[in-house]
Amino acid sequence: MNAKVRVAAICLALMALAGLVLLVVRPSLNPARVQPLPVIALGWIVFLTAAWLLRTVPGRTSVVLILLGGIAIQLAALSAPPRESDDLYRYIWDGRVQAAGIDPYAYAPAARQLTGLRNEFLWHPGTDHCLSVSFVSAHASRDLVPGCTLINRPSVPTIYPPVAEAYFLAVHYEPSGSNSATPIQATTALVAVLTTVLLLFGLGRLGRDVRMAALWSWCPTVALEAGNSAHVDVVAVGITAAALLVLATARTRRRIALGGVLLGLAIATKVTPVLTVPAVLRRRWMTVAISAGSAFIVVYIPHVLAVGSKVIGFLPGYLQQEGYENGTRFGIIGLFLTGKLALAVAVLILAAVGLAVLKFSDPDRPWQGAVVMTAAALAVTTPRYQWYALLLVMLVALDGKPEWLAFAAGAYYAAVPDLGRYTIPVRLHDAVAYGVPVVVVAAGWLVRELVRRRRGGVSLEPVPVPVPVPVPVPVPVPAPDAGIRV
Repeated sequence: MNAKVRVAAICLALMALAGLVLLVVRPSLNPARVQPLPVIALGWIVFLTAAWLLRTVPGRTSVVLILLGGIAIQLAALSAPPRESDDLYRYIWDGRVQAAGIDPYAYAPAARQLTGLRNEFLWHPGTDHCLSVSFVSAHASRDLVPGCTLINRPSVPTIYPPVAEAYFLAVHYEPSGSNSATPIQATTALVAVLTTVLLLFGLGRLGRDVRMAALWSWCPTVALEAGNSAHVDVVAVGITAAALLVLATARTRRRIALGGVLLGLAIATKVTPVLTVPAVLRRRWMTVAISAGSAFIVVYIPHVLAVGSKVIGFLPGYLQQEGYENGTRFGIIGLFLTGKLALAVAVLILAAVGLAVLKFSDPDRPWQGAVVMTAAALAVTTPRYQWYALLLVMLVALDGKPEWLAFAAGAYYAAVPDLGRYTIPVRLHDAVAYGVPVVVVAAGWLVRELVRRRRGGVSLEPVPVPVPVPVPVPVPVPAPDAGIRV
């Protein structure tokens, strides 16, 4: 296949991918009424096909395709209201509360103290989350007011860390920031595109294949969870990417401290970037730990001074609701163990993986260990929220092993396992969703190992191209008595 045909095929694949994303977010365009999961699965196939075709496309052309394709897919995703998640309505509300001069951790959305902030966009009859008079009476200690809202869990305080809350406040000041979902969708889509630019720049600077950035830019997870659902995880992932690229190339204490600060801010946006910490502690671990911890603490101080222990928000309640506290939430481990014993095994597995990453991680390529740590966390905790895999998608783009993306694809099955008559028993949903990716990664490792041995032990990792350094050439100097004749 020549270059022009290959580029044309990639363009057609990206157009098809954008169309499939459009079908997911706009079901009215789907005359056959196909469920979202098969459409998303087809989108993954098209995405991987396009990424495979990109392998031999010249560098500049591939950069243009990566950027324009990513933008087109994001535009398709943000062309409709959020389809798979309503978390962004909490984001909009938290921004509105902060703009009124109230700390977002102080009250639940339905609290009596916030009734003056209710507007018709977020609060109106017929929405999915209603607090009845009987519910309010049963929870009189919370001082709640009945009403229906787009905000999920309106009776509990927010769960999002301070940097995320600052992001919500910034979006509030955009035109229609508190009266429409489009501003925060567009802003999060822009963050996803900027992360693509960062990956292209970082991969190029490291001498790695910039075409790997397509694994982030074109990924259906990124499109649906950024441009449509507008999950703040995208912001956390972007900051994490910057932190890892700085730490991978840092050779001075100041640069390492900068990387640590960025990592601390990422964790203070969404807690999941903490999974990258074991992979970045091989180089001046004390500097990284102090700078990251300081950044994390500094952004919390104003909220601690304002509301005290309320800054914890709904986190304990969330862990309890999801079944992590009592050990009933672990899909794969739950096939063999339940209860507190399952929780203990989960902690031990994650601790063992974390120690292994800490010991063997390459400080020049921290994303390698971070991929393992993040995938292990997904396999152990088996979350039913597909946007938790966004961090892994970015790490795979840096690491260059696409088989790890199976965890991001499997997360959609965990979120929406209903396949009609082909639906498997409920207790197996999460085990299949994350067990199959484990098998895929193991198969990928085996194939890579076999190929490496056939090549005589030559690594399959891309090797940076050395840049020739100019060597000074001595210039002959005339003798002192040599005259210049005209």
